[in-house]
Amino acid sequence: MSAAEDAFIRALSRVLLAMPRAVEHDMARGGLLPLSEYTALMHLSEVEGRTMRMSELASVSNLSLSGMTRIVDRLERRSLVKRVRCDEDGRGWNAVLTDAGLAALTESWPIHLASVRRHILDHVQGEDLNQLTKVLQRIATDP
Repeated sequence: MSAAEDAFIRALSRVLLAMPRAVEHDMARGGLLPLSEYTALMHLSEVEGRTMRMSELASVSNLSLSGMTRIVDRLERRSLVKRVRCDEDGRGWNAVLTDAGLAALTESWPIHLASVRRHILDHVQGEDLNQLTKVLQRIATDP
């Protein structure tokens, strides 16, 4: 590995660790949703019927099914999400975003946006943003 490649890998590793921590800190300081809960609600808000199979929600959130189950348990206790049996096979469970969950997501969105903007977007602009987006998309889709 060249020195430039090593520097890139180390910088990327630091960003991948530091970014979620920084956003989580900002969200906690705002007294609203933790990042893990925000992410689950965000994904539910973006799909038809605000409903997603638990395993799919875990996958798009980059979590294990048991990790997502713990998050949905917390959200369900606060009536932000409800769980219903899957119509397709009756064995699995769907997470459904409630109106209260959508309201909590909407309330948390400005803090999340400000945090992401401050920690990332303010550092990457214009053509750099377009190029970095393409590179990250290639990395993310490479099997």
